[in-house]
Amino acid sequence: MTVTLTTAGPLPSVQDAENTYDVTVVGAGVVGAAIARELARHRLRTALIDAADDIGNGTSKANTAILHTGFDAVPGSLEARLVREGQELLAAYAGETGIPVERVGALLVAWDEEQLAALPGLRAKAGRNGYHASRIIGADELRRREPHLGPGALGALEVPDESVICPWTTPLAFATQAVRAGVHLHLNCRVRDVGSDAGDHLLTTTRGPLRTRYLVNAAGLYADEIDRLLGHDVFTVTPRRGQLVVFDKLARGLVSHILLPVPGPAGKGVLVAPTVFGNVLLGPTAEDLDDRTATGSTAGGLRLLREKGRRIVPALLDEEVTAVYAGLRAATGQEDYRIQEYPARRYVAVGGIRSTGLTASMAIARHVRGLLADTGLDAGEPGPLPPLTMPNLGEAFPRPYRSAELIAGDPAYGTLVCHCEQVTLGEIRDALRATIPPHSLDGLRRRTRARGGRCQGFYCGAAVRALFEEARP
Repeated sequence: MTVTLTTAGPLPSVQDAENTYDVTVVGAGVVGAAIARELARHRLRTALIDAADDIGNGTSKANTAILHTGFDAVPGSLEARLVREGQELLAAYAGETGIPVERVGALLVAWDEEQLAALPGLRAKAGRNGYHASRIIGADELRRREPHLGPGALGALEVPDESVICPWTTPLAFATQAVRAGVHLHLNCRVRDVGSDAGDHLLTTTRGPLRTRYLVNAAGLYADEIDRLLGHDVFTVTPRRGQLVVFDKLARGLVSHILLPVPGPAGKGVLVAPTVFGNVLLGPTAEDLDDRTATGSTAGGLRLLREKGRRIVPALLDEEVTAVYAGLRAATGQEDYRIQEYPARRYVAVGGIRSTGLTASMAIARHVRGLLADTGLDAGEPGPLPPLTMPNLGEAFPRPYRSAELIAGDPAYGTLVCHCEQVTLGEIRDALRATIPPHSLDGLRRRTRARGGRCQGFYCGAAVRALFEEARP
C-alpha cells in the first residue's frame, strides 16, 4: 500500500503528463471524502484537496451528529431521496467499519394544541418519504418514555429509526479508505483560481498549480466561490451558525431519545439529544451570517439555548456543561441540495449540502459518480476497496481500557492519559501513526476524544501535547 498524503510543499508538476489527475475533488469534508472513496473503486488517478490541515475540518466537525431517516424532508426532492438512500448505506458501512451508531429513536414533542394538530401531517409526510414506522403517541406514553421532560407536553410523533453517530470517525473512515486505495490527499491546499488548458482544468492553489481532467466542487461553505471561478452564478452560500451546548455524562440518564421540536415557520428549532460519546447535546441555534469563519459562541446564543433547554428537559440545566461550540451550515436559501453536472466543463458542483449531508454522504457520492459519467468520464468497472476497521470512540461499545485481552497484549491500552474520556496511551499512539494522522491537537481530539472531557485538557493537556509533539516529523 502506497499512501500519498501531503501537507506542504509544491504539488506534483503539471508539466509532467502523468501528474494530471483524472478527477480532483475540492473539499475534504464528509461529502468530499465520501466522493473520493467512491471514485477509489475505479482505476482513476484521483486527488482530494482541502484548504485545511485535516479532513472534516469545516462544517463536518461541528454538527448534531444525527443519522436521519429523512422522514421530514421535502417529498420528491433530491435531498429526500439521497438522505433515504444514504441512511441505509451509512448504517451498513458503520457496522462494517466500526463507526459508532446508536439507534435511540426520535420524539417530535408537541407543546401546544397547534403543534399537536400538526403531528398527523408530519406522519403523512414521513409516509410520502417512504418512511412508515412513525407513530403518534399520547402524553401519558410520552411521559413514561421521557420522565424528565418538562411540563406541558401533549404528545409526540415517534420516529424509532433516528440514530446518533460519530461525526468525526465517519469522514476519517471515508478518507482513510480512499487514500489506502490510491487517492492522493493534499491538505493546506486552497484553490485560488480555476482556469483551463488544452481541455483540462488548471487549478491555481496555494501550493502551486494542479491539472485535472474532471473537477468536483464539494467545498462546503466555499462551494459558491469555487462555482463562480468556473463562470457560474447559480447559488450563494449563507453561513448559518449553529451554537450547541454539550452537557456532562452525568446528564445522560435524563434523555433516552432525540427530542425534536415540531418544525414551524422559523425552522426545525432546538433539539436535545444523546451523543455516542455519552454526553447530552442541546442546540443548535440558526443564525444567518456574512462571516464564513464566525464559529465562536455568543452569550446571546447560549442564553437562548438555556431558555429552550429549560422548557424541554428542565433538570438538564442543573448539570455541568462540558463544552460549547458552534458550527456553520452551508445554507443557500433553497429547500434542496444544489448538485449540478456541467458536461461541457467536465465539472460537477455539489452545493447547498445542509445538516443532512452526513447522513446522505454516501448516496451523494454515488450520485456524483453517475453525474461524472454523464459528463463523459469513463471510470471502468469498480473494484473492491481495502477493508477498514476504525478505532471505536463510542461509549456504548467496547473501549480498549476495558479489554483485559488487549491490555495483556499491549500495556499501553491500559495506561490512561485522558481520565475524563478514558483515552489510553495506546489509542493516542495509534492515532498519531494512522494512515491520516492528526496535524493539530484538535485533530487528535477528534480521533481519540483526548482533551474532550469535563476538564477540557486541564489535567491531561500537557501529556497529550508531549505525545503529539514527540510524534511530529
